[in-house]
Amino acid sequence: MKKIICAAILAAAVLAMTGCKKSQKKEGADAVSALKTRGVFVLGLDDSFPPLGFRSENNEVVGYDIDLAKEVAKRLGVEFRAQPIDWDAKEMELETGKIDCIWNGFTITEERKNALSFTEAYLNNDQVLVVRSDSGINSLADMKGKTVGIQSGSSAQEAVDDNADFAASISKLIMFKDNITALNDLDIGGVDGVVMDSVVANYSIAQTKKPFKVIDESLANEGYGVGFRKNEPELRDAVWSILKEMQADGTVAAISQKWFGRDISSIK
Repeated sequence: MKKIICAAILAAAVLAMTGCKKSQKKEGADAVSALKTRGVFVLGLDDSFPPLGFRSENNEVVGYDIDLAKEVAKRLGVEFRAQPIDWDAKEMELETGKIDCIWNGFTITEERKNALSFTEAYLNNDQVLVVRSDSGINSLADMKGKTVGIQSGSSAQEAVDDNADFAASISKLIMFKDNITALNDLDIGGVDGVVMDSVVANYSIAQTKKPFKVIDESLANEGYGVGFRKNEPELRDAVWSILKEMQADGTVAAISQKWFGRDISSIK
């Protein structure tokens, strides 16, 4: 009798686990239709990351990534909503369903690929060092004994860690909420340099006219992708397919021209 009961319990457990797996698979497979039913595509971003996503003078969230995502939402037949998030908690915001994707200069890394469903890279980037023009700093080696600022939760941390000699030479690594705050601290001499995305650095210098320069040596080459929940590859594929259509019909080039003055897209 005990053997029969145990067998029945085991069979029930197996069925329950199978049903759970089927439910999870169905949830992922229905991600596109569920999005269309909700009627809103919610993008999670750091809203102080120009020119990809940031606040305009009218306090609207604008930028290159925003324009791309708005067009994707339009072609999906849904509304678009930009949802500013704490970049340190971006993965949690995604997993709890508060946003549909992370799309804002989101660097593709092996660790993130293991946790999320990533598109291919739609834009290439470098992690670079920004210093004051009058600092006398002209190379990474010149940062010996000096302080460096980075955005907390960004891939700049990994870029610094992966450059062992550079990491060992600096005196202190200071975390900031966002790159704009880090650059403001650089402007007043709070830090000697800021490691950040070249896309953001070059745009910010051109727009603000602050006396900064970008050191020629790159700390890391990387690609930006759009991150989705791990069990929703269908939604990822739908978005990537639309981005490829937009690349083919010239929409991406037009948006890139608007923000960068040339087509810098890496979409194939």
